[in-house]
This record gives sequence, C-alpha cells and structure tokens, in this order.
Amino acid sequence: MRPVLYLSSLKTVRPSFEKPQEDAIRWLAEAHSAGEAFAGFPAGRSDSSPEYFQKLISRFGCSPERIASRGHELADFTHTRWDEMRIFRLREHPGGLPMEARQRVFDELVRAKCENLFLPEESTGSDLIHVSCTGYLSPSPLQRFVVERGAAAKTRVLHAYHMGCYAALPASRMAAALALQQSLEGRVQNSASGVDVVHTELCSLHFNPVDHSPEQLVVQSLFADGFVRYRLTANEPGEGGSLRVLAMNEVQIPSSAHAMTWLPVGWGMAMTLSRDVPSLISDSLKDYIDGLFEIAGLSAAEVLPGLVYAVHPGGPKIIDHIQNLLEIPDEKIQASKNILRKYGNMSSATLPHVWHEILADDIKYPNGTRVLSLAFGPGLTIAGSLFEVVR
Repeated sequence: MRPVLYLSSLKTVRPSFEKPQEDAIRWLAEAHSAGEAFAGFPAGRSDSSPEYFQKLISRFGCSPERIASRGHELADFTHTRWDEMRIFRLREHPGGLPMEARQRVFDELVRAKCENLFLPEESTGSDLIHVSCTGYLSPSPLQRFVVERGAAAKTRVLHAYHMGCYAALPASRMAAALALQQSLEGRVQNSASGVDVVHTELCSLHFNPVDHSPEQLVVQSLFADGFVRYRLTANEPGEGGSLRVLAMNEVQIPSSAHAMTWLPVGWGMAMTLSRDVPSLISDSLKDYIDGLFEIAGLSAAEVLPGLVYAVHPGGPKIIDHIQNLLEIPDEKIQASKNILRKYGNMSSATLPHVWHEILADDIKYPNGTRVLSLAFGPGLTIAGSLFEVVR
C-alpha cells in the first residue's frame, strides 16, 4: 500500500529585530545617502540627501500599506552609527563589507538561531535538510549545530541551496523521498522518524547602499529575514494539524532564464528581476496547475470549489497578478497576503510561514480543506504542491 506523506510540526522563529516599514525606509535612505557620501559621489548628483533617497524609495519600493514590518537578525539595522556596524561600515566600505565577511556573519547568526529552532528537548531526527539562498558556506551552520548538539552520529544533513523563493517545494520533495525510505526500512514508529526541513534566510545581509537602481530599491524594501522548520513524515500525521501531500511538481518556463537571477558577486548576493516575470508566469501557470491536479488524480471540477491558495507572496504586484489571473476571491488567498503584510518577503522561508498560518486557523481552514501552494523563482521555475488539511 502506498504510504501517505504529511507535512507538519511547523515552527516559525522571528528575527531578533522587527522594524516598521516606515522606519526601514528611513534607514535605507540614510544608508544610501551615507554610502554615496563616503564613496565620493555627491559631486555628480544635485541631491544626495536622505530625504532625496526616501522619496526615491517611496516611488519605486514597497509601501507601508502593503508591508507593515520586516524582521532583521543583524543589529546593524537598528542604528546608523556606521563605524560601529558589523557589515555596513560604510566609511570603510561604502557598499558594505565583502562576501566573505557576510558569510561568516551568516554562519554565526544562524548557528545561534538554531537554539530557538530546536529547543534542548527537541530531537533533530535522522535526516535534516537545510534550505537557504542567502548563506553559502561549508561546513554549513546546520552541520556545525548538529555536531555541537552531539547528534552527528544520528542526524544526516543535506543542503538545498540557492534556489530562491520556491525552494520550500523541492526541499519538501527531497524530504518526502527520504521519509518514504524510512517507511520502507520500517523506521516510522521511533523518535527519529521523519525528515526535518530548516529554512534560514538572512536577506538583509545582501544589501548594497551604493546601488540606487529602481530594481534594487524594490528588492531592498521587499525582502526580510526569516526562520522556520517543519517535518515530512510517512503514515504519521503530526500533532497540531498536518498537510497531507496529494501532489508535488516543478517546471521551468522555456526561454525565461533572463527574467530572474540570484548571483554571488564581490559584496554579496545580487538579484535581478525583469518586469516581464508576471507575463511569463501567466503564459504557463494554468497548464501547470492542470498538470498538478492530474498528478493528484483529481479533476479541476473536483478541486476548485473548495480550494484555498498558499501562494508565495513574492511582492504585492506578483500576488495581485496571480489573484487576478486565477480569479481567486480575497478570502481564498488571504493567508499569503497576511504574511506579506506582517513580515515581507523572506525568500524560501515565506511559503512555510503561509502554511503555518493556514494550519493555525482551524475555523477558516477545517479538516479536509484542499490547499494549492505555488511559488516562483529563478529559471523561471514554477513550483507547487496540492495539499489536504488533516486535523
């Protein structure tokens, strides 16, 4: 008999510092102004004041009406004493410290955050997948954490890196395969059963104060830090509600590789984002969804009437576009909008926060509710899962 897979035990941990979007925009404006001043650019610009950059960010960036606050793990974002900062010592490095310094900080901050993601009484299980596109070093912080916990002999660490915002879905497929292996080996009834997936995204590390392009102002006012973990199990729904896996799949849209990139450069990770991303997604999305229903052995007529949507809120325009394209009522996509407004875009950690929001509300999302989860990222890649809420 085919094992049934469940996604459960979601745990979110907030970054150490929360900043209202109004304050975040003011901080960004101060940083852009200081970066330009320390780089010696003011002679070429009529206005390099914080007020000028605040107007520029307000024009191109994400407004407080759509994102209320964002979290940051790095204390640099709590003040503007540039000489006292860890990464944004702009007098020395107007664009921020180079990649190596940022990765060392990533390692330190994530290892400390693991103490919140896994309390002392919580086991790491026999398999753990670390997901991130903002940290890229080996041994990884999760490998170091497992050793420090004394769990190296029983916990195998795998990595799902650099996929960007859609990574929760392929990481879940990897975890599902490992959970099925556990099931076949008869290891589903012990404390080590199940596969943990841990997301650690420090998007704030990858900010460059001397890049004032409209594209980067969008990115800088949209992304935030986020941490979450969850578990995939076979034949064993978790406590507190689970998402039963009905189907999973990813596809790449042909001739779209130019539309979104996430590249390591000298100062950090640099994102490019084309304006034609929504139209490229539109051309392929409906066929993709039909294919996902087919994998689940269900027809659209069976699924659509009660379906709710867990869409990665890549940004206000993306989520509005998907809602209009698929004609989704507001109440059917509200969890995604709530997460975007409360926390911003936390890259790969965002979609699991949406899943957590759905499982936390047993009134709005009762037992048996079917959930279509979608995310998009470099490739361009469309990734998705069809779930059923189990309570």
